[in-house]
Amino acid sequence: MSTFSIMVVDDEILTLNNLKKALEKEGYEILLADSGERALELLEKFRPHLILLDLVLPGISGLEVLKKIKETDREIIVIMMSAYEILEKAVEAMKLGAYDYLLKPFKLSELKTTVQRALETLSLRLRVLEELEKEKQRYYFGKIVAQSKKMKQVVDIAARVAQSDRTTVLLQGESGTGKELLARAIHYHSPRAEKPIVAINCAAIPETLLESELFGYEAGAFTDARKRKTGLLEKADEGTVFFDEIGDMSLALQAKILRVIEDGTFFRLGGSQPIKINVRIIAATNRDLTKETEKGNFRSDLFYRLNVVPIHIPPLRERKEDIIPLALSFMDELNREIKRNFKGIEPAAAQAMMNYSWPGNVRELRNTIERVMSLYQAEEIQLQFLPQEIRQEIELPENKILEQIARGRELPTLYHLEKCYIKKVLELTGHNKSQAAKILGIHPSSLFRKMKSWKD
Repeated sequence: MSTFSIMVVDDEILTLNNLKKALEKEGYEILLADSGERALELLEKFRPHLILLDLVLPGISGLEVLKKIKETDREIIVIMMSAYEILEKAVEAMKLGAYDYLLKPFKLSELKTTVQRALETLSLRLRVLEELEKEKQRYYFGKIVAQSKKMKQVVDIAARVAQSDRTTVLLQGESGTGKELLARAIHYHSPRAEKPIVAINCAAIPETLLESELFGYEAGAFTDARKRKTGLLEKADEGTVFFDEIGDMSLALQAKILRVIEDGTFFRLGGSQPIKINVRIIAATNRDLTKETEKGNFRSDLFYRLNVVPIHIPPLRERKEDIIPLALSFMDELNREIKRNFKGIEPAAAQAMMNYSWPGNVRELRNTIERVMSLYQAEEIQLQFLPQEIRQEIELPENKILEQIARGRELPTLYHLEKCYIKKVLELTGHNKSQAAKILGIHPSSLFRKMKSWKD
Protein backbone atom coordinates (compact mmCIF):
# COMPACT_ATOMS: atom_id res chain seq x y z
CA MET A 1 0.00 0.00 0.00
CA SER A 2 1.09 3.62 -0.57
CA THR A 3 2.17 5.78 2.39
CA PHE A 4 -0.46 6.30 5.06
CA SER A 5 -1.63 9.87 5.66
CA ILE A 6 -2.35 11.28 9.13
CA MET A 7 -4.07 14.51 10.12
CA VAL A 8 -3.10 15.98 13.50
CA VAL A 9 -5.68 18.32 15.05
CA ASP A 10 -4.50 20.36 18.07
CA ASP A 11 -4.63 24.03 19.05
CA GLU A 12 -1.08 23.97 20.48
CA ILE A 13 1.44 24.79 17.73
CA LEU A 14 4.33 23.14 19.64
CA THR A 15 2.36 19.87 19.90
CA LEU A 16 1.53 20.00 16.19
CA ASN A 17 5.16 20.48 15.18
CA ASN A 18 6.49 17.82 17.55
CA LEU A 19 3.99 15.23 16.36
CA LYS A 20 4.62 16.16 12.72
CA LYS A 21 8.37 15.64 13.11
CA ALA A 22 7.98 12.34 15.01
CA LEU A 23 5.44 10.84 12.61
CA GLU A 24 7.23 11.93 9.42
CA LYS A 25 10.26 9.98 10.65
CA GLU A 26 8.01 6.90 10.58
CA GLY A 27 7.25 7.53 6.89
CA TYR A 28 3.74 8.96 7.24
CA GLU A 29 2.37 11.92 5.28
CA ILE A 30 1.20 14.57 7.75
CA LEU A 31 -1.54 17.22 7.58
CA LEU A 32 -1.88 19.80 10.38
CA ALA A 33 -4.97 21.62 11.66
CA ASP A 34 -4.97 24.04 14.61
CA SER A 35 -8.75 23.98 15.09
CA GLY A 36 -11.78 21.79 14.50
CA GLU A 37 -13.03 24.15 11.81
CA ARG A 38 -9.72 23.90 9.93
CA ALA A 39 -9.78 20.10 10.23
CA LEU A 40 -13.23 19.93 8.62
CA GLU A 41 -12.10 22.28 5.83
CA LEU A 42 -9.16 19.99 5.06
CA LEU A 43 -11.47 16.96 5.19
CA GLU A 44 -13.41 18.34 2.23
CA LYS A 45 -10.25 18.15 0.07
CA PHE A 46 -8.29 15.26 1.61
CA ARG A 47 -9.14 11.85 3.06
CA PRO A 48 -6.43 10.94 5.60
CA HIS A 49 -6.27 7.34 6.77
CA LEU A 50 -6.04 8.36 10.42
CA ILE A 51 -6.77 11.49 12.49
CA LEU A 52 -5.18 12.37 15.83
CA LEU A 53 -7.84 14.62 17.35
CA ASP A 54 -7.55 16.72 20.50
CA LEU A 55 -10.66 16.60 22.66
CA VAL A 56 -10.49 20.21 23.88
CA LEU A 57 -10.37 22.72 21.02
CA PRO A 58 -11.32 26.40 20.68
CA GLY A 59 -14.63 26.79 18.86
CA ILE A 60 -16.09 23.47 17.74
CA SER A 61 -15.23 20.69 20.23
CA GLY A 62 -13.29 17.53 19.49
CA LEU A 63 -16.43 15.41 20.00
CA GLU A 64 -18.34 17.50 17.45
CA VAL A 65 -15.46 17.16 15.00
CA LEU A 66 -15.49 13.38 15.59
CA LYS A 67 -19.22 13.24 14.76
CA LYS A 68 -18.64 15.18 11.52
CA ILE A 69 -15.70 12.96 10.55
CA LYS A 70 -17.75 9.78 11.01
CA GLU A 71 -20.66 11.29 9.07
CA THR A 72 -18.25 12.07 6.21
CA ASP A 73 -16.34 8.78 6.13
CA ARG A 74 -16.77 6.00 8.69
CA GLU A 75 -13.60 4.26 7.50
CA ILE A 76 -11.28 7.02 8.80
CA ILE A 77 -9.65 5.93 12.06
CA VAL A 78 -9.77 8.57 14.82
CA ILE A 79 -7.58 8.53 17.93
CA MET A 80 -8.64 11.08 20.56
CA MET A 81 -6.08 13.01 22.66
CA SER A 82 -6.67 14.96 25.85
CA ALA A 83 -4.67 16.56 28.69
CA TYR A 84 -7.64 15.89 30.98
CA GLU A 85 -8.78 12.53 32.24
CA ILE A 86 -12.50 12.97 31.57
CA LEU A 87 -13.95 9.47 31.72
CA GLU A 88 -17.41 10.46 30.46
CA LYS A 89 -15.95 12.19 27.41
CA ALA A 90 -13.68 9.22 26.65
CA VAL A 91 -16.62 6.82 26.81
CA GLU A 92 -18.72 9.11 24.58
CA ALA A 93 -15.86 9.35 22.06
CA MET A 94 -15.60 5.57 21.88
CA LYS A 95 -19.36 5.30 21.36
CA LEU A 96 -19.09 7.78 18.49
CA GLY A 97 -16.54 5.57 16.78
CA ALA A 98 -13.12 6.65 18.10
CA TYR A 99 -10.51 3.89 17.82
CA ASP A 100 -8.55 4.80 20.98
CA TYR A 101 -7.97 7.53 23.57
CA LEU A 102 -4.53 8.88 24.56
CA LEU A 103 -3.98 10.91 27.73
CA LYS A 104 -1.46 13.77 27.47
CA PRO A 105 1.38 13.92 28.12
CA PHE A 106 2.05 10.60 26.39
CA LYS A 107 5.35 9.09 25.33
CA LEU A 108 6.11 9.20 21.61
CA SER A 109 6.71 5.45 21.73
CA GLU A 110 3.17 4.98 23.09
CA LEU A 111 1.77 7.17 20.30
CA LYS A 112 3.71 5.35 17.57
CA THR A 113 2.57 1.95 18.86
CA THR A 114 -1.07 3.06 18.98
CA VAL A 115 -0.89 4.56 15.48
CA GLN A 116 0.84 1.48 14.07
CA ARG A 117 -1.76 -0.83 15.60
CA ALA A 118 -4.60 1.34 14.28
CA LEU A 119 -3.17 1.39 10.75
CA GLU A 120 -2.64 -2.38 10.79
CA THR A 121 -6.34 -2.69 11.67
CA LEU A 122 -7.16 -0.34 8.79
CA SER A 123 -4.98 -2.36 6.37
CA LEU A 124 -6.81 -5.53 7.33
CA ARG A 125 -10.18 -3.81 6.91
CA LEU A 126 -9.20 -2.46 3.49
CA ARG A 127 -8.05 -5.92 2.37
CA VAL A 128 -11.39 -7.37 3.50
CA LEU A 129 -13.27 -4.65 1.59
CA GLU A 130 -11.11 -5.29 -1.48
CA GLU A 131 -11.88 -9.02 -1.35
CA LEU A 132 -15.55 -8.23 -0.83
CA GLU A 133 -15.54 -6.02 -3.93
CA LYS A 134 -13.90 -8.83 -5.93
CA GLU A 135 -16.58 -11.26 -4.77
CA LYS A 136 -19.31 -8.77 -5.66
CA GLN A 137 -17.85 -8.44 -9.17
CA ARG A 138 -17.49 -12.22 -9.47
CA TYR A 139 -21.10 -12.84 -8.42
CA TYR A 140 -22.58 -9.74 -10.05
CA PHE A 141 -26.15 -10.37 -11.29
CA GLY A 142 -25.26 -8.69 -14.59
CA LYS A 143 -22.64 -11.39 -15.25
CA ILE A 144 -25.20 -14.20 -15.02
CA VAL A 145 -25.95 -15.23 -18.60
CA ALA A 146 -29.68 -14.82 -19.08
CA GLN A 147 -30.65 -14.48 -22.74
CA SER A 148 -33.67 -16.75 -22.28
CA LYS A 149 -36.95 -15.48 -20.85
CA LYS A 150 -36.91 -18.12 -18.10
CA MET A 151 -33.46 -17.12 -16.82
CA LYS A 152 -34.28 -13.42 -17.04
CA GLN A 153 -37.19 -14.08 -14.68
CA VAL A 154 -34.94 -16.06 -12.31
CA VAL A 155 -32.34 -13.28 -12.13
CA ASP A 156 -35.04 -10.63 -11.68
CA ILE A 157 -36.59 -12.46 -8.69
CA ALA A 158 -33.17 -13.15 -7.16
CA ALA A 159 -32.09 -9.50 -7.50
CA ARG A 160 -35.28 -8.32 -5.82
CA VAL A 161 -35.14 -10.78 -2.91
CA ALA A 162 -31.44 -9.96 -2.38
CA GLN A 163 -32.46 -6.55 -1.03
CA SER A 164 -34.22 -8.22 1.87
CA ASP A 165 -32.25 -8.83 5.05
CA ARG A 166 -33.87 -12.00 6.36
CA THR A 167 -36.18 -13.52 3.71
CA THR A 168 -35.52 -17.25 3.29
CA VAL A 169 -34.96 -18.46 -0.28
CA LEU A 170 -35.38 -21.97 -1.68
CA LEU A 171 -33.46 -22.63 -4.92
CA GLN A 172 -34.69 -25.65 -6.87
CA GLY A 173 -33.18 -27.16 -9.98
CA GLU A 174 -31.19 -30.05 -11.38
CA SER A 175 -27.54 -30.56 -10.50
CA GLY A 176 -25.26 -28.21 -12.38
CA THR A 177 -27.82 -25.49 -13.09
CA GLY A 178 -25.97 -22.88 -10.99
CA LYS A 179 -27.81 -22.86 -7.66
CA GLU A 180 -24.72 -21.96 -5.60
CA LEU A 181 -23.77 -19.20 -8.05
CA LEU A 182 -27.22 -17.65 -7.59
CA ALA A 183 -27.08 -18.08 -3.79
CA ARG A 184 -23.77 -16.21 -3.61
CA ALA A 185 -25.08 -13.46 -5.90
CA ILE A 186 -28.05 -12.99 -3.54
CA HIS A 187 -25.71 -12.80 -0.53
CA TYR A 188 -23.22 -10.35 -2.05
CA HIS A 189 -26.02 -7.98 -3.10
CA SER A 190 -27.79 -8.08 0.26
CA PRO A 191 -27.34 -5.93 3.39
CA ARG A 192 -25.30 -8.86 4.80
CA ALA A 193 -22.67 -8.68 2.04
CA GLU A 194 -19.84 -7.66 4.40
CA LYS A 195 -20.50 -10.67 6.63
CA PRO A 196 -19.61 -14.28 5.74
CA ILE A 197 -21.57 -16.70 3.59
CA VAL A 198 -21.05 -20.25 4.81
CA ALA A 199 -21.89 -23.01 2.30
CA ILE A 200 -22.78 -26.44 3.68
CA ASN A 201 -23.20 -29.36 1.29
CA CYS A 202 -25.64 -31.65 3.11
CA ALA A 203 -24.97 -34.49 0.65
CA ALA A 204 -21.18 -34.34 0.80
CA ILE A 205 -20.70 -34.45 4.61
CA PRO A 206 -21.44 -37.81 6.28
CA GLU A 207 -24.55 -37.64 8.47
CA THR A 208 -22.52 -38.62 11.56
CA LEU A 209 -20.29 -35.56 11.09
CA LEU A 210 -22.82 -33.04 9.77
CA GLU A 211 -24.38 -32.24 13.15
CA SER A 212 -21.04 -31.50 14.84
CA GLU A 213 -19.93 -29.46 11.81
CA LEU A 214 -23.10 -27.38 11.93
CA PHE A 215 -23.47 -26.82 15.67
CA GLY A 216 -19.95 -27.37 17.01
CA TYR A 217 -19.32 -29.10 20.31
CA GLU A 218 -18.08 -28.59 23.86
CA ALA A 219 -14.96 -30.21 25.23
CA GLY A 220 -15.80 -33.73 26.39
CA ALA A 221 -19.00 -33.98 24.32
CA PHE A 222 -17.66 -37.25 22.91
CA THR A 223 -14.45 -39.29 23.04
CA ASP A 224 -12.31 -37.20 20.67
CA ALA A 225 -13.74 -33.80 21.71
CA ARG A 226 -10.70 -32.49 23.57
CA LYS A 227 -11.58 -28.80 23.22
CA ARG A 228 -14.53 -26.67 22.20
CA LYS A 229 -15.21 -26.35 18.48
CA THR A 230 -17.18 -23.51 16.93
CA GLY A 231 -19.77 -24.75 14.42
CA LEU A 232 -20.44 -23.46 10.92
CA LEU A 233 -23.72 -21.82 11.97
CA GLU A 234 -21.94 -19.78 14.63
CA LYS A 235 -19.27 -18.73 12.14
CA ALA A 236 -22.01 -17.44 9.83
CA ASP A 237 -23.52 -15.12 12.47
CA GLU A 238 -24.79 -11.86 10.90
CA GLY A 239 -24.22 -13.41 7.46
CA THR A 240 -25.80 -16.08 5.26
CA VAL A 241 -26.00 -19.87 5.57
CA PHE A 242 -26.33 -21.74 2.28
CA PHE A 243 -27.66 -25.28 2.73
CA ASP A 244 -26.83 -27.02 -0.54
CA GLU A 245 -28.78 -30.22 -1.29
CA ILE A 246 -30.89 -29.81 1.85
CA GLY A 247 -33.17 -32.56 0.56
CA ASP A 248 -30.47 -35.06 1.60
CA MET A 249 -30.54 -33.98 5.27
CA SER A 250 -31.82 -36.54 7.81
CA LEU A 251 -35.19 -36.00 9.52
CA ALA A 252 -33.54 -35.71 12.95
CA LEU A 253 -31.26 -32.91 11.77
CA GLN A 254 -34.12 -31.22 9.93
CA ALA A 255 -35.87 -30.74 13.30
CA LYS A 256 -32.84 -28.93 14.70
CA ILE A 257 -32.50 -26.72 11.62
CA LEU A 258 -36.18 -25.83 11.97
CA ARG A 259 -35.48 -24.49 15.46
CA VAL A 260 -32.61 -22.35 14.13
CA ILE A 261 -34.96 -20.84 11.55
CA GLU A 262 -37.81 -20.31 14.03
CA ASP A 263 -35.99 -18.71 16.96
CA GLY A 264 -32.36 -18.35 15.90
CA THR A 265 -30.98 -20.61 18.65
CA PHE A 266 -29.19 -23.95 18.90
CA PHE A 267 -27.04 -25.92 21.33
CA ARG A 268 -23.51 -27.13 20.76
CA LEU A 269 -23.15 -30.89 21.15
CA GLY A 270 -22.65 -31.46 24.86
CA GLY A 271 -23.68 -27.88 25.64
CA SER A 272 -26.39 -26.70 28.03
CA GLN A 273 -26.56 -23.00 27.07
CA PRO A 274 -28.48 -21.90 23.96
CA ILE A 275 -26.45 -19.96 21.39
CA LYS A 276 -28.23 -17.10 19.63
CA ILE A 277 -27.39 -16.29 16.02
CA ASN A 278 -28.77 -13.97 13.34
CA VAL A 279 -28.43 -15.52 9.89
CA ARG A 280 -30.23 -15.53 6.57
CA ILE A 281 -31.03 -18.99 5.20
CA ILE A 282 -30.72 -19.90 1.52
CA ALA A 283 -31.39 -23.56 0.74
CA ALA A 284 -30.99 -25.49 -2.49
CA THR A 285 -32.07 -28.89 -3.68
CA ASN A 286 -32.29 -30.99 -6.83
CA ARG A 287 -35.17 -32.95 -5.34
CA ASP A 288 -38.88 -32.20 -5.54
CA LEU A 289 -39.46 -31.32 -1.88
CA THR A 290 -43.25 -31.39 -2.29
CA LYS A 291 -43.05 -35.07 -3.26
CA GLU A 292 -40.41 -35.76 -0.61
CA THR A 293 -42.74 -34.25 1.99
CA GLU A 294 -45.63 -36.42 0.82
CA LYS A 295 -43.39 -39.51 1.10
CA GLY A 296 -42.38 -38.54 4.64
CA ASN A 297 -38.72 -37.99 3.71
CA PHE A 298 -38.83 -34.25 4.42
CA ARG A 299 -40.55 -32.38 7.23
CA SER A 300 -43.53 -30.37 6.01
CA ASP A 301 -43.02 -27.65 8.66
CA LEU A 302 -39.40 -27.15 7.55
CA PHE A 303 -40.45 -27.12 3.89
CA TYR A 304 -42.95 -24.31 4.55
CA ARG A 305 -40.31 -22.35 6.46
CA LEU A 306 -37.83 -22.69 3.58
CA ASN A 307 -40.32 -22.11 0.79
CA VAL A 308 -40.84 -18.38 1.46
CA VAL A 309 -39.40 -17.31 -1.90
CA PRO A 310 -39.03 -20.37 -4.16
CA ILE A 311 -36.87 -19.91 -7.27
CA HIS A 312 -36.77 -22.67 -9.88
CA ILE A 313 -33.67 -22.64 -12.09
CA PRO A 314 -34.54 -24.34 -15.40
CA PRO A 315 -32.24 -26.98 -16.90
CA LEU A 316 -30.07 -25.90 -19.83
CA ARG A 317 -32.15 -27.91 -22.32
CA GLU A 318 -35.10 -25.63 -21.49
CA ARG A 319 -33.16 -22.42 -22.11
CA LYS A 320 -31.30 -23.12 -25.33
CA GLU A 321 -30.85 -19.40 -26.01
CA ASP A 322 -28.31 -19.38 -23.16
CA ILE A 323 -26.10 -22.22 -24.48
CA ILE A 324 -23.92 -20.28 -26.94
CA PRO A 325 -23.67 -17.10 -24.81
CA LEU A 326 -22.61 -19.27 -21.86
CA ALA A 327 -20.06 -21.11 -24.00
CA LEU A 328 -18.58 -17.82 -25.23
CA SER A 329 -18.48 -16.48 -21.67
CA PHE A 330 -16.58 -19.59 -20.50
CA MET A 331 -14.27 -19.24 -23.50
CA ASP A 332 -13.31 -15.68 -22.57
CA GLU A 333 -12.75 -16.73 -18.96
CA LEU A 334 -10.62 -19.75 -19.90
CA ASN A 335 -8.59 -17.79 -22.46
CA ARG A 336 -7.28 -15.80 -19.49
CA GLU A 337 -6.91 -18.78 -17.15
CA ILE A 338 -5.15 -21.28 -19.43
CA LYS A 339 -3.53 -18.82 -21.88
CA ARG A 340 -5.43 -19.67 -25.05
CA ASN A 341 -6.64 -17.46 -27.90
CA PHE A 342 -9.97 -18.94 -28.96
CA LYS A 343 -12.16 -16.34 -30.66
CA GLY A 344 -15.38 -18.16 -31.45
CA ILE A 345 -17.30 -21.32 -32.26
CA GLU A 346 -17.67 -22.67 -35.78
CA PRO A 347 -21.30 -22.91 -36.97
CA ALA A 348 -21.45 -26.73 -37.08
CA ALA A 349 -20.10 -26.97 -33.52
CA ALA A 350 -22.57 -24.33 -32.33
CA GLN A 351 -25.44 -26.22 -33.92
CA ALA A 352 -24.38 -29.51 -32.32
CA MET A 353 -24.13 -27.80 -28.93
CA MET A 354 -27.61 -26.33 -29.40
CA ASN A 355 -29.07 -29.74 -30.26
CA TYR A 356 -27.46 -31.56 -27.31
CA SER A 357 -29.58 -32.04 -24.17
CA TRP A 358 -26.79 -31.23 -21.61
CA PRO A 359 -27.86 -33.61 -18.80
CA GLY A 360 -25.12 -32.13 -16.60
CA ASN A 361 -26.39 -28.61 -17.36
CA VAL A 362 -24.14 -25.53 -17.08
CA ARG A 363 -21.46 -27.48 -15.20
CA GLU A 364 -21.19 -29.98 -18.08
CA LEU A 365 -21.06 -27.16 -20.64
CA ARG A 366 -18.21 -25.44 -18.82
CA ASN A 367 -16.29 -28.70 -18.42
CA THR A 368 -16.72 -29.39 -22.15
CA ILE A 369 -15.38 -25.96 -23.13
CA GLU A 370 -12.44 -26.35 -20.73
CA ARG A 371 -11.63 -29.82 -22.08
CA VAL A 372 -11.64 -28.60 -25.70
CA MET A 373 -9.54 -25.53 -24.96
CA SER A 374 -7.06 -27.55 -22.89
CA LEU A 375 -6.56 -30.18 -25.60
CA TYR A 376 -6.53 -28.04 -28.75
CA GLN A 377 -4.77 -24.90 -30.01
CA ALA A 378 -7.07 -23.10 -32.43
CA GLU A 379 -9.02 -19.91 -32.98
CA GLU A 380 -12.42 -21.61 -33.05
CA ILE A 381 -14.09 -24.50 -31.29
CA GLN A 382 -14.63 -26.94 -34.13
CA LEU A 383 -17.13 -29.78 -34.38
CA GLN A 384 -14.34 -32.39 -34.43
CA PHE A 385 -13.08 -31.11 -31.03
CA LEU A 386 -16.34 -31.89 -29.25
CA PRO A 387 -17.07 -35.19 -27.47
CA GLN A 388 -18.82 -37.86 -29.56
CA GLU A 389 -22.12 -37.59 -27.69
CA ILE A 390 -22.34 -33.92 -28.72
CA ARG A 391 -20.98 -34.37 -32.29
CA GLN A 392 -23.66 -36.89 -33.13
CA GLU A 393 -26.34 -34.27 -32.51
CA ILE A 394 -25.38 -32.29 -35.61
CA GLU A 395 -27.68 -32.29 -38.61
CA LEU A 396 -25.40 -31.27 -41.44
CA PRO A 397 -26.95 -28.86 -43.97
CA GLU A 398 -25.31 -30.71 -46.87
CA ASN A 399 -27.29 -33.83 -45.93
CA LYS A 400 -30.52 -31.87 -46.34
CA ILE A 401 -29.36 -30.56 -49.72
CA LEU A 402 -28.43 -34.10 -50.93
CA GLU A 403 -31.83 -35.29 -49.76
CA GLN A 404 -33.50 -32.55 -51.78
CA ILE A 405 -31.44 -33.49 -54.90
CA ALA A 406 -32.45 -37.14 -54.49
CA ARG A 407 -36.11 -36.13 -54.36
CA GLY A 408 -35.73 -33.86 -57.38
CA ARG A 409 -36.70 -30.76 -55.47
CA GLU A 410 -35.63 -27.25 -56.43
CA LEU A 411 -32.46 -26.24 -54.56
CA PRO A 412 -32.21 -22.95 -52.66
CA THR A 413 -29.89 -20.21 -53.90
CA LEU A 414 -26.66 -19.38 -52.07
CA TYR A 415 -28.20 -16.02 -51.13
CA HIS A 416 -31.20 -17.78 -49.60
CA LEU A 417 -29.03 -20.35 -47.76
CA GLU A 418 -26.81 -17.61 -46.30
CA LYS A 419 -29.78 -15.52 -45.24
CA CYS A 420 -31.53 -18.49 -43.58
CA TYR A 421 -28.34 -19.54 -41.81
CA ILE A 422 -27.58 -16.04 -40.47
CA LYS A 423 -31.15 -15.76 -39.19
CA LYS A 424 -30.78 -19.13 -37.44
CA VAL A 425 -27.52 -18.09 -35.75
CA LEU A 426 -29.12 -14.79 -34.67
CA GLU A 427 -31.99 -16.77 -33.22
CA LEU A 428 -29.61 -19.10 -31.35
CA THR A 429 -27.77 -16.15 -29.79
CA GLY A 430 -30.89 -14.27 -28.80
CA HIS A 431 -30.20 -11.73 -31.59
CA ASN A 432 -26.89 -10.73 -30.03
CA LYS A 433 -25.09 -9.52 -33.16
CA SER A 434 -21.55 -9.57 -31.73
CA GLN A 435 -21.97 -13.19 -30.56
CA ALA A 436 -23.58 -14.18 -33.87
CA ALA A 437 -20.65 -12.63 -35.77
CA LYS A 438 -18.23 -14.69 -33.65
CA ILE A 439 -20.01 -17.90 -34.61
CA LEU A 440 -20.25 -16.90 -38.30
CA GLY A 441 -16.56 -16.00 -38.34
CA ILE A 442 -17.15 -12.49 -39.72
CA HIS A 443 -16.76 -8.97 -38.39
CA PRO A 444 -19.92 -7.47 -36.77
CA SER A 445 -19.89 -4.68 -39.40
CA SER A 446 -19.97 -7.34 -42.17
CA LEU A 447 -22.96 -8.98 -40.48
CA PHE A 448 -24.71 -5.61 -40.27
CA ARG A 449 -24.12 -4.99 -44.00
CA LYS A 450 -25.50 -8.41 -44.94
CA MET A 451 -28.61 -7.85 -42.83
CA LYS A 452 -29.10 -4.38 -44.35
CA SER A 453 -28.94 -5.87 -47.87
CA TRP A 454 -31.86 -8.22 -47.29
CA LYS A 455 -34.95 -7.23 -49.23
CA ASP A 456 -37.35 -8.22 -46.44
